Amino acid sequence: MKSFQYVIQNEAGIHARPAGLLVKQAKQFDAACTLEVNGQSADIKKMIALLKLGVEHGMSVTVKAEGPDEELAVAALQKLMEENL
Repeated sequence: MKSFQYVIQNEAGIHARPAGLLVKQAKQFDAACTLEVNGQSADIKKMIALLKLGVEHGMSVTVKAEGPDEELAVAALQKLMEENL
């Protein structure tokens, strides 16, 4: 399993547009991808699950990937978050 932590910089947090970008990116990989915040976690491949976490500006999140292409998934998701969140 590979993971990284990230502090949300986007003033609006993870709302519909960035959640959609995360879902689209995660679905490109076979690895199971999850986002954790405040003791809760969600499958990054499911937009509603991401939105239910209520991730806001300044929150620290952990992204984890486990599977055959976990390293690629983590690298791609980290780059996406740094550029958009």
